[in-house]
Amino acid sequence: MSDHSNDLRETVRERYAAAAVQVTEGGTTCCGPQAIEVDDNFGSTLYAADERDALPAEAVAASLGCGNPTAVADLHEGDRVLDLGSGGGIDVLLSARRVGPTGKAYGLDMTEEMLALALANQKKAGATNVEFLKGTIEAIPLPANTIDVVISNCVINLSTDKPAVFAEMFRVLAPGGRIGISDVVADDQLDPDQRAERGDYVGCIAGALSFTEYREGLAAAGFTNIDLTPTHAVADGMHSAIVRATKSAMTTDTAAQKLVQAAGSDSCCGGTGC
Repeated sequence: MSDHSNDLRETVRERYAAAAVQVTEGGTTCCGPQAIEVDDNFGSTLYAADERDALPAEAVAASLGCGNPTAVADLHEGDRVLDLGSGGGIDVLLSARRVGPTGKAYGLDMTEEMLALALANQKKAGATNVEFLKGTIEAIPLPANTIDVVISNCVINLSTDKPAVFAEMFRVLAPGGRIGISDVVADDQLDPDQRAERGDYVGCIAGALSFTEYREGLAAAGFTNIDLTPTHAVADGMHSAIVRATKSAMTTDTAAQKLVQAAGSDSCCGGTGC
């Protein structure tokens, strides 16, 4: 990884570490922890009131996403779910409730402070079918073919190596598995410089792929049935979008390995966001 990419990753890590500390130590009010973001386009306001009320206040306060992936991921009893960039655990805990005791929800995050907050929230929620993992979304610490659904909430656009993320999602999904994620996506006519004018990596905007780049990146990793649906604008020409795709039930281990290698070695997306 280049020095520039390492610097961007460290910037993201520092921001989310500070956000976790704000919730756990410095962000309380008389009525409970204060939400990190106050913005109609990001944060806990994108979840239904009954979902927020069912979770620890700290998990809700730490929400920094641009959507509600658990509302679109079509989770079923017994599913094994992986949340990329799980933060304070809001989507993991919601997923755990949906998949029930026969299912399992994993959360993956690279930030120690967020993992500590998530583990505390898991304990408060009494969730026993949950496991939080430390690692990056470009190198998921799980075996191949072990996950039914991958979700993520406004995190993939923060990665400086999106082909690796797409390849890793494909690798860990079992044949027939699917993704249901929320992410920031740019209009096709915006070039990387124009995207950068609208925000920064930590703000989930400058690193966003275009709609075409996103589709091509998922296809190069081996995904099919790819669908991107914008839900609301987060800046001029930038959208929160629901991203769905599947891993063919006919995929063999050998074919999957070739697709992962191809996606990882070929930057298919274009632009500095990849």
